Amino acid sequence: MTDMISARFQLDYGEFNLDVDLQLPSTGVTVLFGHSGSGKTTLLRCMAGLQRAPVGFMAINGCCWQDSAKAWFLPTFKRNLGYVFQEANLFAHLTVAGNLHYGVKRAAKAVGHKELQVIIELLGIGHLLARWPDRLSGGERQRVAIARALALQPDILLMDEPLAALDQQRKQEILPYLARLHQHCAIPIIYVTHAQQEVAQLADTLVILSKGRVVASGVIAETLGHLAGIAGQDGLAACVWQVTVVSHDDEFLLTRVEFAGGALSLPLIDAAIGTQLRIQIYARDVSIAMAAPTASSILNVLPATIIGLADDAQGQSVVRLQVGTQILLAHITRKSAVMLGLRSGLAVFVQLKGISLVH
Repeated sequence: MTDMISARFQLDYGEFNLDVDLQLPSTGVTVLFGHSGSGKTTLLRCMAGLQRAPVGFMAINGCCWQDSAKAWFLPTFKRNLGYVFQEANLFAHLTVAGNLHYGVKRAAKAVGHKELQVIIELLGIGHLLARWPDRLSGGERQRVAIARALALQPDILLMDEPLAALDQQRKQEILPYLARLHQHCAIPIIYVTHAQQEVAQLADTLVILSKGRVVASGVIAETLGHLAGIAGQDGLAACVWQVTVVSHDDEFLLTRVEFAGGALSLPLIDAAIGTQLRIQIYARDVSIAMAAPTASSILNVLPATIIGLADDAQGQSVVRLQVGTQILLAHITRKSAVMLGLRSGLAVFVQLKGISLVH
């Protein structure tokens, strides 16, 4: 199948070894996630050709950029890609408009005024065109850097922790633009981060890396809840569900949303009926019952099936559940798991004590 991104690399640094074999979709946002030193940036640099792996293969939609078995390596400057670093790296001697037109001049495909205007509107930088880089905030500089990369009309956009150098306020400023990019950009995006908020808000596909190896890879709804994943064992473990707004209750200030297999009540959301949203459910906010509670303050109670359990060294159990077609994690004490007789295949009820709207 040609409409895929194939990335296979082996690289030995002595103390660190990268060994990955990935087949990724050629649409949407693929997030490379893991702790510092897991190999995220090294993998991204190999994909770009900035780091030449002795054993490697890289192809996008049937176009081969590297094949070490055939001694083939296309240098980075010949690869039709956009690359956004942690620092914006804008040309200080050019205005914002000048930086964008630099990208247009280097584009492999002709970029018309209309295409450039779409990019400018997508990143919300129209009012910045006459400014010099030193007159921009960190978030504004990064938005211009992304726009310049898109002006190249690349076949793929690679982003290496683009929010890492920003403070929390600037991160919150730029995330809505990244979400808009996620929704409207037709090219595949490979996005490196160690921040779970960015994963939840942006990822369609998630690759979890640890010590240069792929721990888990797949659509976010399944992969973020993977028991073997890095995120599956700490206090930030969560799952992300895609939901659709179906009704509003103005009397009790609630919004009802549906997902594949059920429905939920959320605090009132200013969103039209039919709007698709992402919600994040932390494992710490999920409790398990053997029967549906008849009197409870918790509104969201759903039938579920246990599909996996794992114990840690602190007396906690991580329970993996299926709710309709969605994956859900629950953190409970090991004693509770034993007292309830929890096991794979058991039908239970889950109570969702907290749900976060991510976009």
